[in-house]
Amino acid sequence: MKKGILKKIFALAMVGTMSLSLMACGNKEEVDLLSKIKKEGKLKVGMSVDYAPYEFFIMENGEKKTVGLDISLVSEIAKDLGVEYEIQEMEFSTICDATRNGIIDLGVSGLSVNEERKEVIDFSNIYFQAEQGILINKNNSETIKSIDDLKGKKVGAQNGSTQATLAQGIENADVKLLAQVPTLIQDLIAGNLDAVIVELPVADIQAIVHEELAVAKEKINDTSGGGSAIALPKGQATLLEAVNKTLERLESEGKIQEFYKEAIKLSKDEVTAK
Repeated sequence: MKKGILKKIFALAMVGTMSLSLMACGNKEEVDLLSKIKKEGKLKVGMSVDYAPYEFFIMENGEKKTVGLDISLVSEIAKDLGVEYEIQEMEFSTICDATRNGIIDLGVSGLSVNEERKEVIDFSNIYFQAEQGILINKNNSETIKSIDDLKGKKVGAQNGSTQATLAQGIENADVKLLAQVPTLIQDLIAGNLDAVIVELPVADIQAIVHEELAVAKEKINDTSGGGSAIALPKGQATLLEAVNKTLERLESEGKIQEFYKEAIKLSKDEVTAK
């Protein structure tokens, strides 16, 4: 008799415990990333540092320094948040996943906004609009003038990028996707590629850096990308608001164009110094 009563009491206690556990799980709130960043005093930013004028390395006083448009933006965002920033260098194709999985707080690497990416991450306001260009060997300037001339050609682009999608859409093209833009450029110079698709500002800089290269006469008419924006994990409304607030301030002050011009000059100066 006593055993039966004890069993019933134990069973009821277990049900109560499980109910409380389920209620706790159901009421669990998402961690507010902005609060976490401010508490830790650090903003973790992922980028692929191989894409001048967005982000690239220069030598300063014998040391390697990361500079560019995106670095200037990150610096301003961190300053407005009252924290330091930490750059985590990674392959471009991994930035969206790293953002989604919380490995980094922001993905800032000239990321184009598109519907596929918007399914897994959120984006800030657009901070820069750039057209797509075709980088070629100078001696092919008369035979490769537009994307239509790349049919059946060897075309390179950065893996995971908007440019990779454009390259893969070229009829009968032999497409080579690599993690790093500089490696693609070297393949182009060596004659292993007929063209590399990159954003126009990047193409312009590479044509200055490498005198044997040129930018094709016609730009690519691309309507798939919505300009460059900053990637954030889904649902972080307070962080998104803070990032957009900084971008809006910089835009109203004319700072974004100023940062862009500074980055162009730095990249040209670095070439001249070499």
